[in-house]
Amino acid sequence: MLMMLVFAGVTTLIVARILYLSVFAAPSGTGLAGDPLLPARGDILDRNGVPLARNIDAWSIAVHPKKLLGDPDELAVKLNELMPEKSVDQYRRILTSDKTFVYLSRRAMPELVAAVNALGEPGIAFDREPERLYPNLELAAHVIGYTDLDGKGAAGIERAFDQRLSDPATRGEPIQLSIDARVQQALEAELSAAMHKFSAIGAAGVIMDVKTGEILAMSSLPELNPNVPGKGSMDARFNRITLGVYELGSTFKPFTVAMAMDAGVIKSLGQMYNCPSGLKAGGFTITDTHPFNRACSVSEIMQESSNIGTAQIAAQLGGARQKEFLRKMGFLDRVEVELMERGRTLTPGNDWGEVATMTVGYGHGIAVTPLHLATGYATLFNGGVWHPATLLKVGKNHPVPEGRRVFSEDTSYKMRALLRLVVTHGTGKKADAPGYRIGGKTGTAEKIVGGRYTGAAVVTTFAGVFPMDEPRYVVIAMLDDPKATAETYGFHTAGWNVAPVISKVVSRVGPMLGVHPSMDKDANLAEVLPYVRGD
Repeated sequence: MLMMLVFAGVTTLIVARILYLSVFAAPSGTGLAGDPLLPARGDILDRNGVPLARNIDAWSIAVHPKKLLGDPDELAVKLNELMPEKSVDQYRRILTSDKTFVYLSRRAMPELVAAVNALGEPGIAFDREPERLYPNLELAAHVIGYTDLDGKGAAGIERAFDQRLSDPATRGEPIQLSIDARVQQALEAELSAAMHKFSAIGAAGVIMDVKTGEILAMSSLPELNPNVPGKGSMDARFNRITLGVYELGSTFKPFTVAMAMDAGVIKSLGQMYNCPSGLKAGGFTITDTHPFNRACSVSEIMQESSNIGTAQIAAQLGGARQKEFLRKMGFLDRVEVELMERGRTLTPGNDWGEVATMTVGYGHGIAVTPLHLATGYATLFNGGVWHPATLLKVGKNHPVPEGRRVFSEDTSYKMRALLRLVVTHGTGKKADAPGYRIGGKTGTAEKIVGGRYTGAAVVTTFAGVFPMDEPRYVVIAMLDDPKATAETYGFHTAGWNVAPVISKVVSRVGPMLGVHPSMDKDANLAEVLPYVRGD
């Protein structure tokens, strides 16, 4: 009877202690070394609620060197067979060290945990810890980013909103992005196909709502798997959309024309300029890919992407007014977006004289991010008001910020027909998608290799807007160093390699975004066609 009473009393004490700890005690951590568990972390969702990042339970494998019972030499060999990322000597040094606790593997797969456990060494300990999972693998990797082994944001949204995602007061609330996973997948697929087809070293693209500044898709290639970011190259971890700065060539020309229209320099789209085969500027000569060798109108300058005509317009505008317009569009500062990976704009600086003004006018001598370009086109075609780009879904808790006027509504309207002309009759024909009324501009910029510009390596870009009769979305696509093919007849310019990407992307994402093809609508080309000769 006495033994039964003692047994019952001890059992009662144990049960009571367990209940007390389960109800009142805070989590004690891993139990491996007294370190706390990695904090729980809020989910990241796309605009439709699709999970882009979430937490799951994972395994960790650790060792208490001072508690080992087996032979360290034999155990080191067995651990190397199961986890070859460390050599036998490295494992031997760990097992014979004076440390009380060392991690052998973090985020280990259950199969590995079972195999190590089968070694039967009591000095090896296992525990569960939260792991960040990116269920869509590479999808939107440069937007979402990734965390380090300690669960802290190391890139992308994970880094920019690290405190909010890990704060106990807010981590139960997910962050909802402006990204649409369906649109993102379509953009990535078409960019990847073009990158491989033209043997480019990289590619990038962005789709943006012109009214709200919401980024619906943003891609940078080579691709990166955020589940294993350490296995990606430095180039794969580099965000070409927000961190990379490039001379984006003729995609700048619409800005120059719009600036001149707002400043009163251009009074009509039929205004004429002398467009010879070459234009002397300082110590060099500006040339055209499609020379006119005659007088040409503003409409023709845009249609055939004339450097000579645009340079003269920029010179009339002047450097001071050019810089002021670029400043109002945010082009002279780091691009405004929630990410911390943002590149610094490169400008002529103190050498911004007449020659620099002319070259900047057609997109040379100034390097910006592709996201700068997207916000610029959104500004140009939303009625002339600049809004910062955003990766958060616009709504009650994140309204569209108040913008600033850059261009007049009249200029914004007139530019519609001008850029639609580029696609229907000019250098951007291959960007057209029947019924979607795409307008836009090609851009081919020489890269600097060994300190000098070379036509052997280029960055090709197309900046598009659709539908041009009532602009709603900007689509930017860029290829870094694409190569000529037999299909492009030896050319590696934007009209041949990146313009078709725009056509394919818009055809895929248009219906997803509520834009349906119509052959009965279009921009008013009657405003520009009278000023275009047919020779």
